Amino acid sequence: MNTTNDHAPADQLRHRLQTTDATIGVVGMGYVGLPLAVEYADQGFDVLGIDLDAKRVRRLNAGDNYNEDLDDERVRRLVESGRLRAATTYDESAEVDVFFICVPTPITEHKEPDTAYIEAAAQSIAEHLRPGQLIVLKSTTYPTTTETVVRPILAEAAADRGLTMGEDVFLSFSPERIDPGNDTYTMENTPVVAGGVTLEATSLTETVLRQVVEHVHTVSNARVAEMEKLLENIYRSVNIALANELAQLCDRIGDVSMWEVVEAAATKPFGFQPFYPGPGLGGHCIPVDPHYLSWLAREYDFETSFITLSARINEQMPHYVTNAVVQAVADQPRTLSDTEVLVLGVAFKANVDDTRHTPAGEVVRLLRERGVETIRYADPHVASYTVPGDEAPLPRVEVTPETLRTHDVVVVLTGHDAFDYTQVANHASCVVDTRNAIGDAVGRGFAHVRTLGDGAFRSETATVAETFS
Repeated sequence: MNTTNDHAPADQLRHRLQTTDATIGVVGMGYVGLPLAVEYADQGFDVLGIDLDAKRVRRLNAGDNYNEDLDDERVRRLVESGRLRAATTYDESAEVDVFFICVPTPITEHKEPDTAYIEAAAQSIAEHLRPGQLIVLKSTTYPTTTETVVRPILAEAAADRGLTMGEDVFLSFSPERIDPGNDTYTMENTPVVAGGVTLEATSLTETVLRQVVEHVHTVSNARVAEMEKLLENIYRSVNIALANELAQLCDRIGDVSMWEVVEAAATKPFGFQPFYPGPGLGGHCIPVDPHYLSWLAREYDFETSFITLSARINEQMPHYVTNAVVQAVADQPRTLSDTEVLVLGVAFKANVDDTRHTPAGEVVRLLRERGVETIRYADPHVASYTVPGDEAPLPRVEVTPETLRTHDVVVVLTGHDAFDYTQVANHASCVVDTRNAIGDAVGRGFAHVRTLGDGAFRSETATVAETFS
């Protein structure tokens, strides 16, 4: 048997990758896709980004960077060199050797996975299949998605063209590991995981990833890679839920700061990793992933009770924060309808512009339900923010002594480094701090600052655990 001929499409693709002669296609040019495209273009590959957002495509083709984690000049240079370009259609897809699918994977209102974006991307790619193509799904999803959602779409198209999956066309899963705002661990030095539907697909995926990543850890199949990604994020969800629940207990006890407790526990050099309480989870993955796994578990007649409860605790934190704000208003005293609230930070984490699933949106919505009519926000990273379901953006202001004094309650929801917390402590009449931002920057002990988990939050409602007992 002529082994070289049997593996000709795979061997040819591997050679093109090793010589940077391959064309890389990235479907979805958001927080995951754009950095990936930039890395490959910077290594000398011809990169085609595909995104349905025409405004985003126009900006990129004009050399206009829209990702805070990327250097503007670097993006401009790659676009001007011709190695990086974007399109709203798949018309040029026949020339692409490797497709990375980096599209959103939301959940429905019933907390079930919505794979519509993945399916649409797979259908569009399927229309341009040819021998020697590798498709790598990077969108976070539940185990079996690569094999049961993507593979049938590609396999049907491949069969129509006389191609065979695993011999002519290859499919794998390699989860993204993007941490917005992290300057220490970048795409280049963060290890990644890869698992193919076949061994050849795994090998090819390892080859393409090694062109931009130092270390690639391969696993036996795509399902392992999919489950591994969920473990990463659910690990954080569970531990944050523990911190959130203990923060509520510290508020009940009084004179016990959860932040000081974590700081003390973190002195242990083994067996402990610090996690901190907050107003809720944000970003694309962590708030969503527990529901992926819970949904999949039910398909196998299994209940992920521990994981589900942790997700519920985190999802209820905006309610806990809202109640604390309402209590702060009642103690002034003022009526809720006459209260003016300033939200500091609407990004889901510090020092980024990412507002996906940010708890700020839920806190604003809940405050309105309780009768607060005037709510404004300040965020140095987010120029405009619209609460999901609203038509108009939330009013934005700059943080000044006068702005702080004219608001009845200032709520710290995101601990951006750019905020002057000394100024906040000195000029705000009442602060609800969900991030211990003032405690870290200025110190604890301000009578008008109520810090989550510091014994003075005084939320006059049941804890989250009691809500679900």
